[in-house]
Amino acid sequence: MAPRANWKGFLRLSLVTCPVALYPATSESEKVSFNQLNRKTGHRIKYAKVDADTGEEVANEDIVKGYKVDTDTFNEVTKEELENVALESTRTIEIDEFVDRSEIDPRYLIRPYYLVPDGKVGHDAFAVIRETIREMNKVAIGRVVLTNRKHIIALEPLDKGLMGTLLRYPYEVRSADEYFDDIQDVKVTKDMLDLAKHIVNQKAGHFEPDKFEDQYETALIDLINQKRAGKPIAAKERPRGENVVDLMDALRKSIGGGAGATGPGKKSAKKPRKAAAGQKEMLMPIAGKKPAKETTAKKPVARSQRKSA
Repeated sequence: MAPRANWKGFLRLSLVTCPVALYPATSESEKVSFNQLNRKTGHRIKYAKVDADTGEEVANEDIVKGYKVDTDTFNEVTKEELENVALESTRTIEIDEFVDRSEIDPRYLIRPYYLVPDGKVGHDAFAVIRETIREMNKVAIGRVVLTNRKHIIALEPLDKGLMGTLLRYPYEVRSADEYFDDIQDVKVTKDMLDLAKHIVNQKAGHFEPDKFEDQYETALIDLINQKRAGKPIAAKERPRGENVVDLMDALRKSIGGGAGATGPGKKSAKKPRKAAAGQKEMLMPIAGKKPAKETTAKKPVARSQRKSA
């Protein structure tokens, strides 16, 4: 069952308009999550909002927002004042311009959404907008109001629908200079580049998300299942990293099939694909309760080589 829409409204390209709904394209609800407990009683920990100076608990109706001016000074901002500056949603995604996908810096990408027609009407207009973007090989840049804030959204075709990715504003992206300035200017020799390129060619492939496994998530599930079964938990030996003394020697060993490397003409063995299952299906059922019904996970849709944040 599809999740509820985060937003419903209209998609507009000049005079062409159609009703649409915006759905989250990602989810972390299947990940293992923990509660904090009192070690002595086993009860859950409950957080209380307290006054930082008096230590007394404060009721929700007495809590207001404030902007920190200095260490001990705050400017109170009332709910009414915030409502006055909040943007009124037009319930419309206005397409302002079309740009090349390569022009969007990956650092500006926040999170993806699925945009679909809302209801039985407007499918024709939606298809016209989608196919125009596809044929022009462009990304549509629009504006949408979510939670009282105006966001930039990039729209591109994805199968029968559109994928909308929220974008950051320039003030939200840090300059790389303060991090990269101290990196030394090193001249890489042709021999080193040739050896490194050979390694890249050996490992060349296609991005297939199904090949990757969240090993930490799997280890957490195994840990929980072992504890529920009353089995002892043994500590695992952690691998140690090796210091590279001679870079050229390390590159040659990588090509020659050294430790952890793939020799010439050999392809790295792929890990067996693991059936994609949700957290509830992977966890051992609790005694006395029926196991959760198996669900078939949909295969992730491969997208163009462009990241998200």
